[in-house]
This record gives sequence, C-alpha cells and structure tokens, in this order.
Amino acid sequence: MVTEEPTSVKAKPRVAILFGGRSSEHAVSCVTAAGVMGAIDTNKYEVIPIGIAKSGQWVLASGDTSQWSLSSTALPEVAASDQTVTLAEIGGEHQLIVAEPNAVPRELGSVDVVFPLLHGPWGEDGTIQGLLELSDTRYVGAGVLASAVGMDKHFMKVVFEAAGLKVGPYVAVTDREWVTDAEAVRKRVDKLGFPVFVKPARAGSSMGISKVDSLDGLDAAVEEARRHDLKLVIEAGIVGREIECAVLQGRGTDAPRTSMPGEIAVAAGEHQFYDFAAKYVEDGAAALSCPADMPDEAIARVRELAAVAFDAVGAEGLSRVDFFYTPSGELVINEINTMPGFTPKSMYPQMWAASGLAYAELIDELIHLALTRKTGLR
Repeated sequence: MVTEEPTSVKAKPRVAILFGGRSSEHAVSCVTAAGVMGAIDTNKYEVIPIGIAKSGQWVLASGDTSQWSLSSTALPEVAASDQTVTLAEIGGEHQLIVAEPNAVPRELGSVDVVFPLLHGPWGEDGTIQGLLELSDTRYVGAGVLASAVGMDKHFMKVVFEAAGLKVGPYVAVTDREWVTDAEAVRKRVDKLGFPVFVKPARAGSSMGISKVDSLDGLDAAVEEARRHDLKLVIEAGIVGREIECAVLQGRGTDAPRTSMPGEIAVAAGEHQFYDFAAKYVEDGAAALSCPADMPDEAIARVRELAAVAFDAVGAEGLSRVDFFYTPSGELVINEINTMPGFTPKSMYPQMWAASGLAYAELIDELIHLALTRKTGLR
C-alpha cells in the first residue's frame, strides 16, 4: 500500500467543511457536517466551517455542532448573511476571501482541501466539483463526471449496464414526454407491472419518491416527483433484501476497498420503504445489520460488484453502493451514492465501523486521499 505523505501543504492542513446548499437536502447536509466536525482531529487539521445558504450565498458558519442537529420538529438551516465568503486563487494559493458592505475584502488565509458535504443538486452532482476544479483546489470525493453520473439515476443505470452489472427494469421520463404525451408514459409504466417506484432522477435521500401500487396512483406520484426534478426514473418493484456496501478509494494504484455489506431493516408501520423520515428523523424506524446475514459467497460477490460500480462511474474518495438481493440469490444493483451521509444514523460510516475503520479514522483517510491526489481533469 502506498503511504506517501501529502506534498505542498502545511504541517497542519486547513480543511474547509462545506455544507448546506441549495437542494432539498440542505438540512441533511448540515447534520452530516455536524458529524464530521464533531469527529475530525483538530490537533491534526485546522477546520473552517463554511455554510451555503439556500440562496446560494457562502457564509462563515458556526463550528458549534449542536446548532446543526436534526429532530422531528426542527431542521437546521444555514442563514444568509451580509458577509459573503468566496474561494479564489491568489499568489498561487487558494484563499478564502470575506466581503461585506462598505468594507475592504479581507483574506482568511489559504485552504489545503475542501470537504464538500453537500447532498443533491448543486453539490453532489458535479457543480461544486467543477467550481473547485476551476480554482485548482483539492477536495474530498468524486470528480465532476463521476459526481454527475452518480447523481442521475438514468445515466447511472446506463453506465452500470455497460459495465455488465444487473439493473432492474425501469423507464426514464423527461419533462417533454410527460407534458406532450402522458398517456404514452402510462403505457410504458404499465408494462413494468406494479408496484413501481417513481423517483426524481437527480435527487437523493428519498426526496419525492413514491411507491405506486396501480396505474390510478401514477399521475399523483409523477407530479410529486416533478416538484424535485422534471426528469424522472420509474422503477419496477423488486422482491429482495436491501443490501448496502461502503467503498473507499485505495491509496495510490491500490484497488478500491470495500466494507462488509450491511442490510437495512425498516420497522413495520407507516414506512413502506426506506424514506426520509426512516433515514434521518425517527428513532427506531430503521436499523442496520452488518455484516448482513448472507452466505459467504454472496458477501464476497456484493463487495466485488460494489468495487465494479465504483470504478464504472469513475468514483474517487468514497461511495455507497446499494443492491437488491433476491430470493434466488441474484444481486441487482440499485444505485451508487458518491457523497453518502455522515449523520449519526448514516449507513456508510456505520458499515466501516463494523468493518474495523472508526469514524474519525475514516474522515482522516478521506482527507489524506484528497491531499495526495492531483487536481485537474476529474
């Protein structure tokens, strides 16, 4: 394994934690940032919290993690401010600049790496990655293309199929198709059989997802999904257990590392599937079993296919890959998440913890990977 130390950075690297954002997953991003800020080794790294308000404004944020907690009655939110933070390359260094009305812009100093803990559009989809590339700034996680492919459930499936991975039956629906010929869309969906899951193509954390048991409920589900994204993916329901696997980029030319697979169990009741409330809000709504109760050969196969999926989209840093494990023993890939959550309930760090890599160590490894990776053409 390659063990080289980061080059061209200070003895105590400055890490900008970037969170919030313009997407519907703003609150989840805040909670993820709280988890990372609470666990990162501040003796080793200097941490600069930067929040992105829903308006898109960058602001200096509080490092008080209690401010970013999530509950059933309150969602954390980055507030806009009269101070705006920008990232710019000045004198060969990546500087944080603070601008405010009637004042000369001031420099906060250089940044060695950005940890973009952003979920959904304008953060996980390649947009923020492109901005960081333009400023020649190192950052944690996948690059522009991998982020964009991993965010779009339609093109993700196209790439997976090209890599030889088994994908379940689905139809992709554009805004033009639905507006101009909804009946044709209904006929395509009817051929899938029911139930189906109607999903925004480029949203995550189960935002806007509906389970539909008959054609009568399709239109309402489509309109709900269209509130989040005008491009949709409608998937046939698959009978099988939901299995997840965490992937971590290898050092140097080493192959991707994979955790032991985990299984999500959603408590009986109002949750028909692993929705937003089950993921982040309600205690006891979902539980992770890791390693999943599977034959050894199935566990090995999950880990192998998760690494294939990681490489197929060109991911870097981290990803979580989700599968369905059918009663016949077949593994059907569901999706890859190139910036999985780091909340206390998030499955990615839990699976690595169960596999022997603690939360703080995982954060340290991700920053190390970012610091030792060259910028450009990602």
